Amino acid sequence: QAASLTVLVRTLDQLDAVLAWENELRPSMVYCDFEDIRRYKEAVVRCHAAKMPIALATLRIVKPTEEGLLRQILDCDPDAILVRNLAAIGFYREFAPQLPLFGDYSLNISNELTAKIFADAGLVRFVPSYDLNWKQLAAMMSRTDPSKFEAVVHQHMPMFHMEHCVFAHTLSNGKDYRDCGRPCESHQVDLRDRVGEPHPLIPDVGCRNTVFNAQAQSAAEFIPQMQSLGLRHFRVELLREKGDEAAPLLDRYAEVITGRAEPKSTVRSLRVLNQLGVTRGTLDHE
Repeated sequence: QAASLTVLVRTLDQLDAVLAWENELRPSMVYCDFEDIRRYKEAVVRCHAAKMPIALATLRIVKPTEEGLLRQILDCDPDAILVRNLAAIGFYREFAPQLPLFGDYSLNISNELTAKIFADAGLVRFVPSYDLNWKQLAAMMSRTDPSKFEAVVHQHMPMFHMEHCVFAHTLSNGKDYRDCGRPCESHQVDLRDRVGEPHPLIPDVGCRNTVFNAQAQSAAEFIPQMQSLGLRHFRVELLREKGDEAAPLLDRYAEVITGRAEPKSTVRSLRVLNQLGVTRGTLDHE
């Protein structure tokens, strides 16, 4: 089975850049993860015009009163859904059983037992838990079907997800979305750590905030080993990249996935490409 690349975008600008990217390794699917889910409809229109399959991401947490947000995603007519919690799986299996479901990292699939549960629930593919190191990932692949997995090979790691909205608290006198004036729509916020690194803060439609690591994490140098384990699906996630930054990043990964570039030199070139550098993260052999 040939390798496939998927790309997760967070803005329409990034989406346009991915749709315009010319490479023999054309993405097999684009995932859209927008803060404003009203923009999902436009994203679906653009992808369908470009004949690109599109999956829309759910929130990470869905509370009992928030099923309406899952319905809104369904109404946008996507080709698939990127599910992030059990509530979304239950909802779409009931109301849209024909729609393919792809499981994201937050389902925390860290062994062959959880993989089987989600495969039996009908998920087409899923991301291995971000908590696994290389040895654990390799062990899980040896005990399950690796073609069911999608490895995220470039991303800013989500560090924590919180109910507290920093935007409403610091940029308005309101308490929540009803009276805060939605400063998240016009402001960009970073949280600086003790050494001054700015960690991006991204809101979602449920007014929850996710703090992402300032440094991008790359598994580029593990891609050939992942392929030897039987992994065939690889994902690159964009965070705040501008449209013109997307293509060079995707070019680097496409070269490694297709075996045309040496992974270590790619990681070195990514350090040039990313202002703050990349780290290998949990996959380190140690």
